[in-house]
Amino acid sequence: MSTEEQAGSTEDKLRLSILGMSCAGCVGAVEGALASVEGVTDVSVNFADHSALVNGDADPELLKKAVQDAGYDAAVMEGLEDPSEQEERELQRYQRLMQKAKVAAIFGVPLMVFSHLGWLPDISSDAGRWFWPFVAIATLGVLYYSGGHFYSSAFKLLMLGQANMDTLIALGTGSAWFYSCIVIDYSSHLTKLAPHAYFEASAIILAFINFGTALETKARGKTSAAIRELIGLQPRTARIIRDGAEQDIAIENVGLGETLRVRPGEKIAVDGVLIEGHSTVDESMLTGEPMPVEKIEGSEVVAGTINQQGSFLFSATRIGRDTALAQIIDSVRTAQGSKPALARLADKISSIFVPVVVGISIFTFIVWYLFGPEPSLAFAFVTSMTVLVIACPCALGLATPISVMVSVGRAAQTGILIRNGDALQSAGKINCLILDKTGTVTEGKPIVSTVEPVGDYNEKSVLQLAASIESGSEHPLASAILAAAEDKKIKLEKTTAFKAIAGHGITALISEQQVFFGNETLMDKKGVKYARHKKKIEALSAQGQTVMMLAVDNKIAGMIAVSDPIKKDSAKAVQQLKNQGVRVIMVTGDNEITAKAIAKQAGISDVRAQVLPEDKAEVARQLQLAGEIVGMVGDGINDAPALAQANVGFAIGTGTDVAIESADIVILQGSLLKVPEAMALSKATVTNIKQNLLGAFFYNTIGIPIAAGLLYPAFGILLSPMIAGAAMAMSSVTVVTNANRLRWMKLD
Repeated sequence: MSTEEQAGSTEDKLRLSILGMSCAGCVGAVEGALASVEGVTDVSVNFADHSALVNGDADPELLKKAVQDAGYDAAVMEGLEDPSEQEERELQRYQRLMQKAKVAAIFGVPLMVFSHLGWLPDISSDAGRWFWPFVAIATLGVLYYSGGHFYSSAFKLLMLGQANMDTLIALGTGSAWFYSCIVIDYSSHLTKLAPHAYFEASAIILAFINFGTALETKARGKTSAAIRELIGLQPRTARIIRDGAEQDIAIENVGLGETLRVRPGEKIAVDGVLIEGHSTVDESMLTGEPMPVEKIEGSEVVAGTINQQGSFLFSATRIGRDTALAQIIDSVRTAQGSKPALARLADKISSIFVPVVVGISIFTFIVWYLFGPEPSLAFAFVTSMTVLVIACPCALGLATPISVMVSVGRAAQTGILIRNGDALQSAGKINCLILDKTGTVTEGKPIVSTVEPVGDYNEKSVLQLAASIESGSEHPLASAILAAAEDKKIKLEKTTAFKAIAGHGITALISEQQVFFGNETLMDKKGVKYARHKKKIEALSAQGQTVMMLAVDNKIAGMIAVSDPIKKDSAKAVQQLKNQGVRVIMVTGDNEITAKAIAKQAGISDVRAQVLPEDKAEVARQLQLAGEIVGMVGDGINDAPALAQANVGFAIGTGTDVAIESADIVILQGSLLKVPEAMALSKATVTNIKQNLLGAFFYNTIGIPIAAGLLYPAFGILLSPMIAGAAMAMSSVTVVTNANRLRWMKLD
């Protein structure tokens, strides 16, 4: 994670909906306008969903004005918008574009057909003198209705000294109409040039372009499905308890610390902690795991998850934009709008593309006019107009953002939260992955794995004494022993003279008996002999278990071993990573014996033990200096420096907020299997982007020379402006369709 990104994460973020963008050339204009506003530190414009993410401390009104001055329009996007409203806006835009396409087609197609069949009067005939001026006026009306938005945008940009796709369309169709009017007015002087009016070309080009943009709008709308589904998880109302009475209120009116009731089948409104009741909750939207999670008093509950059986009360701890759901939505949006290196390359090319195309069009006109066959003026006009129409860089502008949007949404639906575009591009290049041990490879929750009684004692009595003496301890392993006793319904004994000896163990009196519970150092200190149990202790330690001895009246009564078991899918995930050619290293602060035992179970051969938190980042840095592209997976505060140092940091979502904030990718459900899945998705996304860029570049590289008439001298092939318009429109649809293949990609 770059320093810039880390800094940006602490700044205010504002999302704007941008109206009027029509191609990648618009992206640079809007970004430049927003960046010029005082207080803005970073701007990212997403052409795929027509939005802008602005970092910094800027006045929203000034931002909107800057966008409007650049020839576009903007509106601030606040809160969790109703997905149905967004869908309705997209549908209305689609319907408007289709209506414009229909009007242009209804007028242009018959005109083209009748012209080719010779059913229309000659321009110079008596009938033609009244018919063609009428057609010119009617065409002007079609241009105004079906292409007015192109002309107004092109004019605004011209006033600012800029150009984009709208400029090309306006020049192409406008010059066709203007040329045709000249042909009508001066037909008697142009008989030598076999004058032909291109009114039908203007109309049909607009029909194709509006139709293509409509299809693109419809396809593009599907890429935000993940966002809409996430927003749809947020309930609109909450049942709150105020002054002893229950009432339903709007979700935005819920305050921190208030008590809410959740009934069976209801969605949880905000994040909180359960204070009364018991239930199971479906958290699949957050983790991807279908199994419901049991909730008891003290359990955390998350907005958007679904209560299944019981009714319970909980206290609100995070509301509004602070809920986990809101943060996930914000992260997905940020990632979908962020630009990997490939996107920045495409933006740079697109920003200079339009002026170059206009230059090529002028050059084409001059060459055909000076050296082309008769009627040279007609040929010059048609070829230059065709160049303008076919060169529109829509496909180029969509190539990267549409793939990023689809893949980030796809990842979110499977429990992988990608927080920036560079991570999406880089994850597939990782060849060395550092894994933390506790909570990453292992469950992070110690359990009693072995109870070894000695002499007259049995498992129950050993566990009873150990749990009784640990009941007053705050040691992390105490909870595992107490949980084991509770699970077996063992009644605890009363203890007196309790004393904790840091790093060694505990001493206490139970039923007037002196009880020691701890490690070898404690036994040595108290003079308890345990030599004959040494081999057993070493064998358990070699398996990664932490062994504690129980002594009653200076004699060993038994041993209890506690271990942190590896996650059920850790070994499978490590094998998948190895199959992808990734070198896996486990780095932990634990002792070497335990670390190697856990690593062996997970199939990891490279282990770095007893590594301090600050040294984990140094391990990553040294690997990077050796030429490795490093990924880091961790879940604790001590992993945050290494997560930030790595080329790509993966945080286990069940871990701490600090680790999650330091990471580029968050694994929401805590399964290591999601790491190779994220890497596979990264590779597929980069491949998809390259396919889109290659297709767009190939289309323009091949299309422009053909449109300019390169094939005419040898083969007599000259591209029609109408065919060019159809090809240009369909190229964008092809890019969107190819990107949507990622939606159905199998990750496991």
